[in-house]
Amino acid sequence: MFRRITRCLALATTMSLVVGCSSVPKDEYEAALSENAELRDKLASAQSMLERSEGDKQQLLQENQDLSADLSRVKQSPAAAAGAAGPVGSTTRASGDVVLSVAGDVLFDSGQVTLKAAGRRELDRIARLIMTQYSTNTIRVEGYTDSDPIRKSKWKSNEHLSAERALAVENYLVARGVDGDRIYSAAMGSASPKSNKEASRRVEIVILAK
Repeated sequence: MFRRITRCLALATTMSLVVGCSSVPKDEYEAALSENAELRDKLASAQSMLERSEGDKQQLLQENQDLSADLSRVKQSPAAAAGAAGPVGSTTRASGDVVLSVAGDVLFDSGQVTLKAAGRRELDRIARLIMTQYSTNTIRVEGYTDSDPIRKSKWKSNEHLSAERALAVENYLVARGVDGDRIYSAAMGSASPKSNKEASRRVEIVILAK
């Protein structure tokens, strides 16, 4: 289609030049110019569609490569798959629950509940892990903050902030294919602090043992 439009455009351009130099009626000349402009618009649209298609192709290829790598890690062990995902910590409790801890600063800007690009990439990997290894498990998303009182942001308390962050992660995982009937969120606030404030700010995705 792209080549056909290009050929038609070239032909129309040639015709318009010839017509413009002849003594044909003015309305026919203007009709030729109008057709030429229409073909130019079609060509620009075809070029735009081609560029978008190429971009979509590259994105799909990258996602396929990421998925293949994740599946290879999953075959080794769930812990290896989670650990290879980047700033994600993986632990297994005595109960059998698997806990994937993602740094809050990776997921969100300070005082915010909108996921950052780096956070979405980590959650993409976690979503694939859940769907391939734990598709029938119940998932609890726990939001944590540090112990500093809320002063500058709009949130009334650390519990409110942690609730919104946990919910944002839950909604994103569901959007990426995790079963919405098997996942829920919990606000933990400043409970269970870690060794420092940075480590305390986190979201833990707990894959509950059956």
